[in-house]
Parts: sequence; structure tokens; C-alpha cells
Amino acid sequence: MKTFRAWDFEQSWLLPPSVLDFVPAEHPAHFIRELVRESLDLGEIYAGYTEERGYPPYHPAMMTALILYAYSQGVFSSRKIARACVQRVDFMAVTGLQKPNFRTVIKFRARHLAALSGLFIQVLTLCRKAGLAKLGHVAIDGTKIEANASKHKAMSYGRMKLVEKELEGVVRGWFENAEEQDQREDEAYGEEHTGDEMPDWVANKQKRLQKIREAKAALEAEAKQEAKERDEIKARGRKPKHSADGTPGDKSQRNFTDPDSKILKSADGYVQGYNGQLAVDAEHQIIVAHDLTNRQNDVEMLHPMLAQVKRNTGRQAKEVSADAGYCSEGNLRKLNRRHVRGYIAIGRHRHGDTSPRGRLGQTPGTATYEMRLRISKAGFRSRYRLRKSVVEPVIGQIKAALGFTRFLLRGLEKVRHEWGLVCMASNLRKLAAAS
Repeated sequence: MKTFRAWDFEQSWLLPPSVLDFVPAEHPAHFIRELVRESLDLGEIYAGYTEERGYPPYHPAMMTALILYAYSQGVFSSRKIARACVQRVDFMAVTGLQKPNFRTVIKFRARHLAALSGLFIQVLTLCRKAGLAKLGHVAIDGTKIEANASKHKAMSYGRMKLVEKELEGVVRGWFENAEEQDQREDEAYGEEHTGDEMPDWVANKQKRLQKIREAKAALEAEAKQEAKERDEIKARGRKPKHSADGTPGDKSQRNFTDPDSKILKSADGYVQGYNGQLAVDAEHQIIVAHDLTNRQNDVEMLHPMLAQVKRNTGRQAKEVSADAGYCSEGNLRKLNRRHVRGYIAIGRHRHGDTSPRGRLGQTPGTATYEMRLRISKAGFRSRYRLRKSVVEPVIGQIKAALGFTRFLLRGLEKVRHEWGLVCMASNLRKLAAAS
């Protein structure tokens, strides 16, 4: 009869095991833990702890390492992070067997969100020191990511006007009848209640009316601001959303759950979300800059992204490639002034065709005309084609490998920091693999 290895789960350890032995020495859990302990400056996080009283909190470096490692493994939910600290040995190797609960993770991330996102530049610096980013060629692209809000919780301005009048009439009717009903309600409720309490269904409609009024006021303020900037918006190639007199268009929408998010068109249809921007170095697909906007078009993001590349790394990229969403005469002229050689598509390309479609760039002497010639002449050897092998795979890795397809936080500023954490997690994976 075949002999098997013993399976004795009640056997005790002669010597207690070390957390260093839980996973192999080359495991990224060890790498990220030691990176946080030895290489990252957590001064901004430590500065938040000045009170000596009370029970000692978890060590900020341990919590930072836990969040960075979790994000690098595609674990974003605070409950899943807390569960992993109990169930997964790689997480135990990071925390040293400590088990913070999910509320501790939520509070730490919320308290230090900006500081955690700010570690991106330190990680990027380590990537550059490791030779993973050379800034020879940088590709820029945007991707639509769902907000933590349903698009069905949005309402158009036209619908707001109708529902507001409807609800006003309903609520007014309730209060007109309230005085007549006071006596009957006092008798019905008895001594414990005054009879003045509004039922839940009344309060809910009043709360909904208040939310509609707030959203309506916000759209009106946005329309007035756009009316002031109308000429500048047209010059940038954007179509104004509201009417020229500062009145919101009836189709203008605002979401009640996350007002900063917008309805955006993506490859998979329309989503309630944000537009995440990436600038990726061609050497090893390291993200050298990131940003986030709630606008559909990318055209306004080209130069802010290039400025951030220089701010993050101390130098400007030699070449940049981007798709047609970033193309405008003004953008291309600015590239020339920055002394950056651009490869920006001026129209969509048919599969297997090197000539862009569209009328843009047909006028000799313009920057778009020169760009059309630059891309068309090089054909299949054009540096523009690097974009598909540089930035698009990184977007795929974030959405497929990490599984990040929906933000957890709400509000443009918080979501921007969350996007920074995700981009840093992508770089940490590359840095760990190269070490």
C-alpha cells in the first residue's frame, strides 16, 4: 500500500514560526514591507500623531505597508483587506500577524489619503533609480472608470424643474391639511406623541425636494460660470453644455450620490464616472504622471500631464504620443514651444492604414498639417504606434490584473487621490518584479 505524508493538523510547533517564513524570500510582500520601512519618507503621516494619551494605535508604517501591498494585489475594499489579514499568510507577513479591523483601515486611509497618494513621487523616484524610466518616450491616454454612484441616480435639469413643481404641490397640500388634522392626531397618538411628527414618507419627499433644489442650484451656478468662460471654451474646441444666457440646458445632468461624477461615453457604453489620465514611460511601462477629471474630452489634459511629468521627475520627456482626443492646433504649437517631439493622431486610423481619417490637418502651414505629414510619412514605423504598446497595456493591467474598474470613494478630490494610489500600486508591481 502506498505511504503518504502525515496530515496532523493538531501537531504543535516545537519553535514558534517567524512571519518571514510564511512566504518565500522573493515574495513581493517582503519587498513592499521593507520598502516602506527603509526607503519611504512617512514624515507627513507621522506628523498627524502628536497625542500621547489613549491606547497606542497601530504603527503608521505597518498600516501604510498594508494598504500599499493590498492595492498592489488588487484588494481595495477595507473589509477585504481586514479579512486578508486573518486569512492570507502574505498579508500576515506584512502586518506581523496584527489584525486591524476594517474600520481601522477605513479611518487610516481617510485620514492620510492625500499623504498616501503623495508617496507616488517617492516610488517613481525609486523606479527611476532602478533604471525603469528613462523619459525618452512617454505615451499619454485616458480611461473612463465608474464612480461609486449609479447613473440612474442622476436627473436632468429639465426633469428637475418638473419634479420640483410636482413635489412642491404635494408638500404644500400636506401642510394645508395639517391644521385640520391636529386635533384628531392628538387624540389618536395619546400623551406620548404630540401629533406633529411627520411620517417617514413625508420626510423622505421633503428630503428629496431639498436634494433636487440643491442639485438644480448647482447646475445653475455651473451654467453661469460657463457663460462667463464661453469664448474661452469655444476656443479650446469644446461645445458649451449650457445656453449662452447662463441657463442650464434641459439635458444637463447632476448625480445625487456623487455630484462630481459625470455621465461619460466609454468603449462599453455610457458610465457614471471619471476620466483617469496616465502618462507612461516607454522603457518599462512605469507611470510617470497621473491625473483625473470628470470631463469627457482629453484635449485639455495634454499639457497639464506633461507639466506633471516634469514636476515629478525634474525633466521633460523627449517624445510624447497620444491619440486623436488630445489633438488641437493649440496643443501641437505648445509642444513645439516645449521642445517636445510629438506624435499625436489628428484623426482615427483604419486598421492596417497609416493615413488618418478626417479633415483636420489639411491646411499647409499649420501644426496639425505638419503632424499629419510626420505620422503618415513614417507609416508603420511611426513612433505614434508606440502608444499602443506603452500606455494601453498599463490601462489593461490596472483594470484586468488589478481588477480596478470602480472607485470606492466619492468626490473629485478624494477620487483623484484614490487614482494616485492605484497608479502607485501599478508601479510597485513593476519595481518588485525588477528587484
